[in-house]
Amino acid sequence: MAHQSDLIAEDIHAYLKTQEEKGMLRFITCGSVDDGKSTLIGRLLWDSKMVFEDQLAALEADSKRVGTQGENIDYALLLDGLQAEREQGITIDVAYRFFSTDKRKFIVADTPGHEQYTRNMVTGASTAQVAVILIDARKGVLTQTRRHSYLVSLVGIRNVVLAINKMDLVDYSAERFQAILEEYELFAAGLGFEQVTAIPISALEGDNVLMHSDKTPWYQGPTLMEHLETVQVDDVAASKPFRMRVQWVNRPNLDFRGFCGTIASGVIRPGDEVLVSSSGQTSRIERIVTMDGDLPEAVAGQAVTLTLTDEIDISRGDMLGASEARPYFAEQFEASLVWLHEEALLPGRSYLLKAGSSTAPAQVSDLKFKVNVNTLQQEPGKTLALNEVGVCTISASKPISFDRYLDNGGTGNFILIDRLTNATVGAGMISAPLQRGTDSHWQSLDIDKQAHAELKGQSPKVLWFTGLPAAGKSTIANLVEKKLHSLGRHTYILDGDNLRHGINRDLDYSDADQVEHIRRVAEMAKLFVDSGLIVIASVVSPFRSERRMAREILEPGEFIEIFVDTPLEVCEQRDTTGVYKKARAGELQHVTGIDSIYEPPESPEIVVHGAQASPEEIAEQIVKELCRR
Repeated sequence: MAHQSDLIAEDIHAYLKTQEEKGMLRFITCGSVDDGKSTLIGRLLWDSKMVFEDQLAALEADSKRVGTQGENIDYALLLDGLQAEREQGITIDVAYRFFSTDKRKFIVADTPGHEQYTRNMVTGASTAQVAVILIDARKGVLTQTRRHSYLVSLVGIRNVVLAINKMDLVDYSAERFQAILEEYELFAAGLGFEQVTAIPISALEGDNVLMHSDKTPWYQGPTLMEHLETVQVDDVAASKPFRMRVQWVNRPNLDFRGFCGTIASGVIRPGDEVLVSSSGQTSRIERIVTMDGDLPEAVAGQAVTLTLTDEIDISRGDMLGASEARPYFAEQFEASLVWLHEEALLPGRSYLLKAGSSTAPAQVSDLKFKVNVNTLQQEPGKTLALNEVGVCTISASKPISFDRYLDNGGTGNFILIDRLTNATVGAGMISAPLQRGTDSHWQSLDIDKQAHAELKGQSPKVLWFTGLPAAGKSTIANLVEKKLHSLGRHTYILDGDNLRHGINRDLDYSDADQVEHIRRVAEMAKLFVDSGLIVIASVVSPFRSERRMAREILEPGEFIEIFVDTPLEVCEQRDTTGVYKKARAGELQHVTGIDSIYEPPESPEIVVHGAQASPEEIAEQIVKELCRR
């Protein structure tokens, strides 16, 4: 199988020893679709003799059955293992492969070129040290080439190989090679790459992959394999300050309390002083425990259990760090965010932020700008669509521990998760901590919510009316307030339409501004509840996520969701403002129920049917239910 097959047969221990002492390089291949990434890696595996005999037999059969090279070997099939990949002739998932030469071991990630699978490319790039960016010599630098190059720089890769492929299809033209190189260097000048090595190759024919090609006498540089075997990549993780996120607190008995996790960076030894980033408390390492016994030291990448000389409070999600180089601990920070989901980012919406083993509700409180991947220019925007990149402010519900991504990639990254679907929607790299409003002193006041409520003789609540436009919410809410007022209750109505004439006049009806609209209404409702009032909020509030946010900022039992369930056709018949008519005619956008979704409540406290009774009857029904409660 491998180039060391003779040594394996003669002295297996010597072979294993040589493997152990070799260095490891992780690299990715990326670029636009059909640039030849899978073919290149297949060629590397083939020429490195890292193909088993059964794989060879299967490859030959598959090449004839589904290959793209006629009777010849289709090297891409060594990587494109999914049925959908073979049927379409593209890479969809990230394929990891191991191979080795006399000088080095390699783990290569073959990442997809299609734009819709950019999220998979980010996954592959996150652990790589070198990026091999392929360009089809016929097509030159494409949008996806620029996008992948920008993402490569964003995740901190500084060594790039520009593999200009399919040179056999342009007659091995030196002029074409130079033109592409100049175009790419002009684009990449601002990406911060330390080294860009351009190599003319033909992955299919093997030119300049392992051996120099006599078809490119004008090229005097290294082959691709020569470069990969010799490129200097420092093991920076070991030289950085010690960091370990606590994944589990191991307490099998009263005499043992250990903190389990994988060391993200640095070196740790018994006796070293460490700090808990959340509390600032310090202690010293007592033992480094593993399944194979205690260690005298542990380095980045090792999974260990640490015991301390002192009993201090440490929980899952906390970070242990070097006491002389403390990590940041903050609720708000600036980050670059790559959006990975078909449903666009909505600033103000609550997502789950996961950084290591720490998870907290968070929101993008401010999208500062988007990055145009073609020009690298900053552009304004209210949201991020699939595969777009922006710089934003992230606000978490509690402080988390982190480093700047450029200082420590292992502790400076995070993902955003949709709270309803549990889908990963964004990947972020933290650039700096920020001070937020909640970092300022919270002024203590003597007259609190309970005192306000006792003075008014009532229990403050929020009656949150939701439903389609023209469902009857405002009419019913007005009648409910009149009935409560006649009963001596202290109330106030927050009507969505009325608020758009004042505090929300800067917002439109796009999904992003709908989220901010509801956030502001919810915050105002909370203030009125603190003053002891019964707040009646009449707002379309089309998204479950924002209604849940409004519920969660109040105390349990204070939020009563009232769903005015009126069919769309009835709402259209009632429409006095002409909103639905204009939307049907294409004259108006972002109308809930027409071209913008409405997510009905799943378990509201009260449901009323706007088409089955008069507003007066419905209002009476709601007040009776409120009195019963």
